[in-house]
Amino acid sequence: MSIQGKIVLVTGASSGIGEATVRELAARGATVVLGARRTDRLEKLVAELRAQGATAEFQALDVTKRDSVADIVRFARERFGRLDVIVNNAGVMPLSPLEALKVNEWEQMIDVNIKGVLYGIAAVLPVFAQQGHGHVINTSSIAAYRSIPTGAVYCATKAAVNFITEGLRQENAYVRTTIISPGVTESELAHTITHEATAKFIDDYRKIIIPADAIARAVAFAIDQPDGVDVNEIVVRPTAAN
Repeated sequence: MSIQGKIVLVTGASSGIGEATVRELAARGATVVLGARRTDRLEKLVAELRAQGATAEFQALDVTKRDSVADIVRFARERFGRLDVIVNNAGVMPLSPLEALKVNEWEQMIDVNIKGVLYGIAAVLPVFAQQGHGHVINTSSIAAYRSIPTGAVYCATKAAVNFITEGLRQENAYVRTTIISPGVTESELAHTITHEATAKFIDDYRKIIIPADAIARAVAFAIDQPDGVDVNEIVVRPTAAN
């Protein structure tokens, strides 16, 4: 089955990579279900997609709440009869040195970046098992492959995403899994940084950046493969990046 006609749920769909992914998949004929906290943005985006002839729905979603994630998966399945793909894309990146002791931000990264992905997996696995097929795509980061100053917790959360995804792949022969690891990409992630010196450093670091639709095309590539082909990991970064 190609992208055409697939039912795809995207979390963190109100901006950045999530929004770009929704636009790309809808343009290729997928039916998209959008989830995020900022429903005003989702409503506007869905109206735009429908005006272009796409089939799109949205629902408020907080990935830190297991019931919220389960609800949107149930909504997608009840509305369209099945769910083919979940893109666990919601994420936060409030970088800071450990000595800044921003413990609340550490907990937020764990809740969104790790537990949010796990809640997504928990919600779709029974559906995929009953269907006999499904695809879990998790947005990771190049930060998953090595720790950097100010990024200890963020890098750890993304490394966890990689290991969780690989474990899921090994455990389930009927589930396709894909890790998408973006380099510096156009998004609102940097807006969550509250540590002033880190924010300034990241502003300089983000002078070399790729558009969000570059990541969206990678997601589409993974989905578009034949059923027996599983693209497990894609790293996408600026050409000029170190």
